[in-house]
Amino acid sequence: MTILIHLANQLMAEAIYQLLSTNGYDGVVCGRPPATGFTPSILLVDTTTLSQSLLAQYPDAKVLLIDTGMETEKLCATLRSYRIHGVLSPRTELQLLKKALKTVTEGEVWIDNESVKASFRDTGAISRPGKINGITTREQEIIAYICRGLSNKEIARRLTLSEHTVKSHLNRIFSKCHIKSRSKLITLAMKGPLARSA
Repeated sequence: MTILIHLANQLMAEAIYQLLSTNGYDGVVCGRPPATGFTPSILLVDTTTLSQSLLAQYPDAKVLLIDTGMETEKLCATLRSYRIHGVLSPRTELQLLKKALKTVTEGEVWIDNESVKASFRDTGAISRPGKINGITTREQEIIAYICRGLSNKEIARRLTLSEHTVKSHLNRIFSKCHIKSRSKLITLAMKGPLARSA
């Protein structure tokens, strides 16, 4: 796995590079000369450095966007405008960063739990006690795991439920939101309309 780190904050880019390189990842910080034939499999970017020309330069690379605190509307607009495979908080721990890299490399979507919760909060979908309106606490947990790219089996293992129970919860979520797919659920989670749909 080769990673091109292209962030506006050079200090953050260097820190991520050091963190990844000491953990066995092959990375390059944008601006440094890459090794001959370097072709990244992942682009680690923020909204300042994300551009169509960068994506055109590396058409086969997966894109992980670091959410540096942008407003929900801007994040949603970015997700609609670019082919993004994952969203990370700058406070993501190393273990979750590794999982995110693996998840997007395998062709799945990664949206970290913190970004999902922030989206719900910003749109008023989380009520004062901290619950998503119309969605149970268990369903909220399942939505967060789906946004992180976990399968029903993985969710069942994490929540110590049967796979059948997870599927039942998911069907209720789909019904409440009037949707039929996990990808649509992820989109709704990022836009935050679950309170209106439930």
